[in-house]
Amino acid sequence: MRHIVKGLGPGGAERLIAGHVTSDRSGTTHDVVHLLAHKNHLVAELEAAGIEVTCLDARRGTRLGWVTRLRRLLHTDPTTIVHVHSPAVAAVTRLVVQTLPRRSRPRLIGTEHNRWPRHHRLTRLANRLTIRLETATIAVSDDVLSTIRGASRGQARTVVHGINLAAVRAAADRESVREELGAQEDDVVVVCVANLRREKALHMLVEAAGLALAEEPHLRYVLVGQGPLADDLDRWVEAADIEERFHVLGYRDDAPRVVSGADLLTLSSRHEGLPVAIMEALALGVPIAATDAGGTADAVGGAGILSPIDDPTALAASHVELARDTATRAAYAKQAEMEAERFSIERAIEEINEIYAEAEGAATAS
Repeated sequence: MRHIVKGLGPGGAERLIAGHVTSDRSGTTHDVVHLLAHKNHLVAELEAAGIEVTCLDARRGTRLGWVTRLRRLLHTDPTTIVHVHSPAVAAVTRLVVQTLPRRSRPRLIGTEHNRWPRHHRLTRLANRLTIRLETATIAVSDDVLSTIRGASRGQARTVVHGINLAAVRAAADRESVREELGAQEDDVVVVCVANLRREKALHMLVEAAGLALAEEPHLRYVLVGQGPLADDLDRWVEAADIEERFHVLGYRDDAPRVVSGADLLTLSSRHEGLPVAIMEALALGVPIAATDAGGTADAVGGAGILSPIDDPTALAASHVELARDTATRAAYAKQAEMEAERFSIERAIEEINEIYAEAEGAATAS
């Protein structure tokens, strides 16, 4: 089973892939191929679990040199199934597979981790024209499924992915985290875990934090993540004059542990597939106050408050409400632990492995 992804950075999709291949106990052999050498945060974790990782180094040589290297890999080291996880890479991989000799051509499975409107229009067009080349297409939420175009009838289906609930809960270290953050006993800590990219609308989060802190000074904000908007984020926080109550931690390989010190998890996103940060917060019994983006509502269930996209006033109001209403916050926390059971990684692996088996059966029949 060969997984192909653009990078192995700390994003949600990448973490779902790593969780799947390192937790699969079915006997399936997985290897992972990625394009970007600098996005390698999860490589050590995968290799420590015995997963072979290959980097095609898309920045080496010509811009499309990785395509030649991918074809060579698929030809000299064939596999029965290729599972693609990144939209632009998926479109190219589908065409590369068609150039292989028919007898050694793998079946293609694709996972759509994000809503199509998030992608560049050329990426959407390329996927719409090539997606029928996949044997099966998986969407991580019904909302993502509704945005897919070009798939044949019965090809695309939703599989709600999962996380290792026991491992996330074992990482909890609430008191130590709050001490590290300088949080006082009466502080209400709001944590956001997000890549610092436009679709996360973090300027809206900063604006919401400023509005909320003006009403409820016991709020304390913590942002975990890295990305191209890091410098912009620092400027936004400084301009809002909330540096003392809004802390940007950058990349943390212990993000679930940081979330365990929170009273709320928040997201200000415009687009989401199935947010891993929300699944981890639920497992830790942390309520949610987030924007109603993509698959967020399905993930949150009854464990928090959803606000309209691009409405910092509403997001701020949800933070203030839950900061002041400890009883409601406690009820959401209890509900969060129950909602988390929907995201068992064992169940998700079983469903995906059934799709692999169907694809292998179709290959044998043909």
